[in-house]
Amino acid sequence: MAVTWPAAARSPIRMPPRYGLDLPVHWKVYVRFASSPTGKDSGMRITILTVPECPNVPVVQERITEALDGRAAVIDLVEVFEEGEAARWGMTGSPTVLLNGTDPFPIPGAPPSVSCRLYRDAGGRTDGAPSVQALREAFSGVRRPQAAEEQDCCETDPLDPIGRAGRGRRAPAERGLRLVQHAILRHFATTGRAPEATLLEPVAAEAGRTAGEVLAELDREDFLTLATSGRIAAAYPFSAVETRHQVQLANEVRVWSMCAIDALGISAMLGQDVTVSSSDPIDGQPVTVSFVNGAARWEPAGAVVFVGRRESEGPAAAVCCDALNFFSGLTPAEQWKSANPEVRGEIVSQARAIEIGHQTFGPLLEED
Repeated sequence: MAVTWPAAARSPIRMPPRYGLDLPVHWKVYVRFASSPTGKDSGMRITILTVPECPNVPVVQERITEALDGRAAVIDLVEVFEEGEAARWGMTGSPTVLLNGTDPFPIPGAPPSVSCRLYRDAGGRTDGAPSVQALREAFSGVRRPQAAEEQDCCETDPLDPIGRAGRGRRAPAERGLRLVQHAILRHFATTGRAPEATLLEPVAAEAGRTAGEVLAELDREDFLTLATSGRIAAAYPFSAVETRHQVQLANEVRVWSMCAIDALGISAMLGQDVTVSSSDPIDGQPVTVSFVNGAARWEPAGAVVFVGRRESEGPAAAVCCDALNFFSGLTPAEQWKSANPEVRGEIVSQARAIEIGHQTFGPLLEED
């Protein structure tokens, strides 16, 4: 299938609010979709990050088209003007190619940049774009959607614990589950603490159940975590105990979140400005993300997020929450990844981390 490139577009296309990015008006975001004949998602999104009039963009476009060889993909072409914006996208020079939000050709320690980027081929020669062969190898590593009969035998996705293996974190409306979940989340957002079960009894009674019954089911389905005492230890994205990640809400209440991704989803879930305060587990450097009117400001500008999981089975709190962290830059993130080989995952850009957080937690408090 041929890929259609936005050769002469002039009007910017606004990104959906769920991305939570601070997009200056001088950005031009072009989007073209190359869908499969069946209408099914190909599972691959390609983003080309470039400075205006970069001479290597036509080259990388041509090579991507050749490397795809008819394979369907969603393709974005994004113009970036400033280094701070490059940091938010994970851009280390023009052009930078992202596959599903991640750079498949990372340069360890490379800072965000709006200068020209050079790539090396298998023979060590430098070029202004990845080779067709390198792109083919990168594309071959992007998993296609699996048929239902294939899913049980295949490798698990690091994002599965975050989103309950695609089932989402919004509890079902049946049996009082969603009513109680909403009551718990709103109590956290109002007080910064988990509610006692006695406060939830009237809510559970609306479904003809006790609070204990509903809480036990929410715990079994990993919508929350109960301590051995029966008290709420966590209700994703909130934690009842101190963690590395603290979020200050618009009402000035401070609340702990379970992980970096959870923290990044709170602004979208509550529909309000928040400030996320965390720290790099390698060097202890503070990492702050401020959401104002849906736009995110990161300090330091080169901060990234590691998204991963352990191979064991269990709730997200046990499998992945301590592995989803902010890092002050790519170098400490790579150091942490190397020092923790038992954790499978990847380093993602600011834009991708926000997208995961918003997609996972944004809908939690929506009314039917």
